[in-house]
Amino acid sequence: MQIRTFEFECDLETVLDLWAKSEQGIHLGRSDEPQEILKKIKRDPDLFLIAEDEGSIIGAVMGGFDGRREKIYHLAVDSRYRKKGIGRALMEELEQRLRSKGCLKYYLLVKEGNQEAMAFYKRMGCSVMDLYILGKELV
Repeated sequence: MQIRTFEFECDLETVLDLWAKSEQGIHLGRSDEPQEILKKIKRDPDLFLIAEDEGSIIGAVMGGFDGRREKIYHLAVDSRYRKKGIGRALMEELEQRLRSKGCLKYYLLVKEGNQEAMAFYKRMGCSVMDLYILGKELV
């Protein structure tokens, strides 16, 4: 298994499929459409990572750093490859890249009831924050 930076033209379709198949974890919306992903990677091309095994994409994670804090989006590992350290390896590489940019803290969202993801992130050293998440769709 190797970790590399996402390449829009050759990886997009496979990554979107991986995210769509990630059981209970990832909600895909307007911000996950190809033109929106392209905007994101123009800003932080080195923070969108792929885990690959023998040429097949088996995991992905996307991060975005605003110069102050990081937000992590859509960590997913193919169900056939889970519990093998791939998610951890992706997160550790992303954390290392964030440290090199001077990032001190990151946030991520987990869907209510996704206990597997909660347990994973707690093992990674994350803690639950007492916050409300608010959002607004801009048309």
